[in-house]
Amino acid sequence: MAVKVYGWAISPFVSRVLLCLEEAGVDYELVPMSREAADHRRPDYVARNPFGEVPVLEDGELTLFESLAIARHVLRKYKPERLGSGSLEQSALVDMWVDVEAHQLQPPAGAIAVECVIAPALFGRERNQAVVDENVEKLKKVLEVYEAQLVQSRYLAGDVLTLADLTHFTIMHYFMATEYATLVEALPHVSAWWKGLAARPAAKKVAEFMPLGAGAPKKQE
Repeated sequence: MAVKVYGWAISPFVSRVLLCLEEAGVDYELVPMSREAADHRRPDYVARNPFGEVPVLEDGELTLFESLAIARHVLRKYKPERLGSGSLEQSALVDMWVDVEAHQLQPPAGAIAVECVIAPALFGRERNQAVVDENVEKLKKVLEVYEAQLVQSRYLAGDVLTLADLTHFTIMHYFMATEYATLVEALPHVSAWWKGLAARPAAKKVAEFMPLGAGAPKKQE
């Protein structure tokens, strides 16, 4: 029985799960859902996730929600080396950088992506430039930390790709569609890391599920 994922792939949290499934070579079914129709509020879905959020994963008799928990389960079961399973030290580094993405990078990068890409495309409203400007300054400082780390190793948790890297792809996919992608491009090691991540076959496939939509600004050349 194929693994089932409930949600809409345009969500960076749903697509994070899809990326891990693709990287692990797992057959899965993306169960169609509509955000506009509030499918995530339907009783049958809330029975799977009482918080009424996406994604949900069904793997046999196991039902999980929360994208990072799902990502860890997928990799632990199907591709444990992506969790740094070779040593306690590397697995600890993987966990640390997963948390860094969630608490340091995702808030400012996500806020910029929402204002510049998602709000115009999905909600039909103009960006709030004050929010963008505030978060650009925050993100600059975060990316300087990434540059310092990536000077030392090819990937965030060492010299092999892990969830520490994969978890960044989906929110960065949207961020890199903005003119503020220059923040990444100005840092040679971060830029090389991102390009390598985005070039992976699994990332390319998942990106096809994440159209940027009309209203997304073009990057400045």
